[in-house]
Amino acid sequence: MINWQIVSETLPFFIDGLWITLLLLVMSISAGLVLSIPLSIARASSNPWLRIPVWTYTYVIRGTPLLVQLFIIYYGLPQFEAIRESGIWPVLRSPWFCAWLAFTLNTTAYTTEMFAGAIRATPAGEIEAARAMGLARHQVLRDVFWPGAWRRALPQYGNEVVQMMHATALASTVTIVEVLRVARDVYTNYLVLPESFGMAAVFYLTLTIILTQMFRLMERHYLRHLDPRASTTRLVAAEPAHA
Repeated sequence: MINWQIVSETLPFFIDGLWITLLLLVMSISAGLVLSIPLSIARASSNPWLRIPVWTYTYVIRGTPLLVQLFIIYYGLPQFEAIRESGIWPVLRSPWFCAWLAFTLNTTAYTTEMFAGAIRATPAGEIEAARAMGLARHQVLRDVFWPGAWRRALPQYGNEVVQMMHATALASTVTIVEVLRVARDVYTNYLVLPESFGMAAVFYLTLTIILTQMFRLMERHYLRHLDPRASTTRLVAAEPAHA
């Protein structure tokens, strides 16, 4: 049986933890999206001086667990005296900054590879048509490359955002009180499973459903030209009515 009194007493703490989870997610995803744009261009470049450093970064980050990256930043870097005496120490000793940095580096690596793959998949005909129209290089990049790359990468990017939302639970390991940390505290205090981790599961599942529906709506908007039903509807609407 679920003890609803415990649920009602701890619900405000779960809601506070939910805001922390959302804040971590928005900050990490926003920074990762901005950073991944220039990095994905470099990753898809034919210039090895641009491509290889980005490939090394994404290979290392994607080849190591996020928890290890978080521990290295939070527990490992302070072991060096030069870092403790540097100007970045006041920021680096903050668990918030360390969690944000680890999540941002991780999601940037995955997003960079998604966008780079989408750029490489751009049909050559689109580029030739844009150049034939006299578009400059930056116009081709802005008006042809990115709109197409964004549409092609959108389904994968939606999965990345959901996975990053789940990964924010790791922030509890560096003393940040988000949803999972609240659940652990409730379980420690009351020794009840449904009212602690069961509640956390409900919050994460609700967030997953909301994010999934948001990206499904975005896919319908950006990818509607690939929907055969929409094309059929437009053709039927364009046909003249016969008396």
